[in-house]
Amino acid sequence: MPPTIQTGTVLIDDSPLIRRHFSLESEACSGRWSVVKLLDGFALDRKIHAAGWNFFFMAPEVKATFLGALGARKIQNALTSILAKVRKQHFNSLEVTGIVVKRFVGVPYTIVSAHSRHIQRSCQLDGAEARQLSQVDTEWARG
Repeated sequence: MPPTIQTGTVLIDDSPLIRRHFSLESEACSGRWSVVKLLDGFALDRKIHAAGWNFFFMAPEVKATFLGALGARKIQNALTSILAKVRKQHFNSLEVTGIVVKRFVGVPYTIVSAHSRHIQRSCQLDGAEARQLSQVDTEWARG
């Protein structure tokens, strides 16, 4: 059964470093991505800052749209599509910022929107190359 996704849900790249430092309870979602349980973006931000780390919020919004009635499986598929779009940026987390149901000529459709987030020690956001190297190190540590 897929985890419940709603506005405020945070997904993290399931890295050993992040798990070790923050003791986050999570549930597998899509590939190497996990849904953080019991914490929304604000609560997770407070926890990360309390540990002396930083939790960056990227301004560009990423969206996915699907037709038909709202359902957990369709939201999961939209989220998979969003993760595919942001994968090249090498950020280690993502926050769902909107799930909006609309109608056009009587046909329901849903827009799922999210923002990339990034957890790191430094207060200055690492460049794409440094984030990519960190991601490669994480994949190596997973085995």
